[in-house]
Amino acid sequence: MDAEEHIWVGKAIMHLDMDAFFAAVEQLDHPEWRGKPVIVGGSPDGRGVVSTASYEAREFGVHSAMPSARAARLCPDAIWAPSRFDRYHELSQTVREILRGVSPHVQPVSVDEAFVDITPSKVRYRCPVDVAKETQERVAELGITCSIGLGTSKTVAKIASDYEKPQGLTVVWPGEEAAFLAPLPVGALSGIGSKSESRLARVGIRTLGRLATLEEEDAIAVFGSHGPQLVRRAQGIDPRAVHRNEAAKSVSNEQTFGEDVRDAQEIRAIITSLSERVGTRLRRKGMAGRTVNLKIRFADFTTKTAQRTLERVVCDDATITEVALTLLEGVWSEGVGVRLLGVGVSHFDDVGEQMDLLAKEEDQVTRKRSDALSEGLDAVRERFGSSAIARGMRRSTRPRR
Repeated sequence: MDAEEHIWVGKAIMHLDMDAFFAAVEQLDHPEWRGKPVIVGGSPDGRGVVSTASYEAREFGVHSAMPSARAARLCPDAIWAPSRFDRYHELSQTVREILRGVSPHVQPVSVDEAFVDITPSKVRYRCPVDVAKETQERVAELGITCSIGLGTSKTVAKIASDYEKPQGLTVVWPGEEAAFLAPLPVGALSGIGSKSESRLARVGIRTLGRLATLEEEDAIAVFGSHGPQLVRRAQGIDPRAVHRNEAAKSVSNEQTFGEDVRDAQEIRAIITSLSERVGTRLRRKGMAGRTVNLKIRFADFTTKTAQRTLERVVCDDATITEVALTLLEGVWSEGVGVRLLGVGVSHFDDVGEQMDLLAKEEDQVTRKRSDALSEGLDAVRERFGSSAIARGMRRSTRPRR
């Protein structure tokens, strides 16, 4: 439907999804790589994983999360690039500034996608289709491209942005939601994974149109309590609003190893380093959390997680490290090979609320000293680099309780 022939009525939500973002940034910074297959990720000579593949590489069957060794076999002439997250973050922020110029209601979902509420004003009407077109053009001026979905809800906009890639613009006008969604496979709806898709296929439900007709009790039998909500979303009904600057649910850092790590002192040193990075990020964001999380992946690819919720919120390196090392004791035995380690903090409150008024005076003094030390370390790292200084390590092979 032509925007010039129709007036948009009701909510207008735009979902912007950058096209092969990491690979596109590498092609932007290396013009000689344009038009060639580019893979961003871990080395194919080790146990790396593909982070992003350019569309040229995807033609060979390469996709995200694929083992790098397999990607190298599928596309032997690919150009491999290590991840440069600082650069990706820089361009991501530039794109977000463009979006904030369009609307104050911007909800980033990840480094390469965001929802934007561009509902026309009753005072001054501006067609959302025109807004989406102009946004896409402004992003293209940066030397990278995006695909945009436009609809009356987050569900429709999200699915529409993936409908035609790269540099697609898919518009689902008000009233056309059900017709647009009906022929699509059920897997197009977020919240339906491969297991749910297979379960639905066994009872003859393969499209969103068929899912949309499911009775409430049948939806509960298949999906549990959130089944009826999935059915409504398959019908194009989704009242969720776009939340500005939605707060992060956790702050974490992970490290994957090219070779299995087995040495206790090395593993504890890595956890200490990860904890320091998490603490630094928390303090920069003015955040603190009550729960410390540890993630560990073993040589056979099995993964374990452990967490501990504290009586108070924390953002200092020392406490995060101490808790993480204690959690390690419960999930790892010395000598067992480790492929990945991760430390995170969740359950946030504002830093200003972290001082427990009922805490003992000596505890408050100790905490203030730890906070002051963390701030001092931040200042050194800010000036001389993140690796310029680190806290001392205890020599024992088992973390202190």
